[in-house]
Amino acid sequence: MASDQEQYFLKWHDFPATVVSSFKHLRDEKSFTDVTLACEGQMCTAHRMVLSACSPYFKSLLEENISKHPIIILKDVPFSHLQAILEFMYAGEVNVSQEQLPALLSTADRLQIKGLSEPQLS
Repeated sequence: MASDQEQYFLKWHDFPATVVSSFKHLRDEKSFTDVTLACEGQMCTAHRMVLSACSPYFKSLLEENISKHPIIILKDVPFSHLQAILEFMYAGEVNVSQEQLPALLSTADRLQIKGLSEPQLS
């Protein structure tokens, strides 16, 4: 029998801002990082959950890789683009010069970054 009890809607009003702030803090502190991205001889760490949530490309790579802490080498990706893309993934925004914008968007498109690339057709 179904209960006629009243239901309550609970909402954390600043949830999006808190989550973004927490992601940025975890990235800045390098807490719980579980993947390394490498390009142009430089490396940075990230969280596979953030990468997977923001990119079908990374999601596919990480689903197939059972390594505890994989290293993903990104060929033909400038390190400055990787840094900007990670900032965008973690903060939802990034500052880019007009001169760099077309090349960055091209890189974001290749990496299928949600919010920066054209949606991929299935």
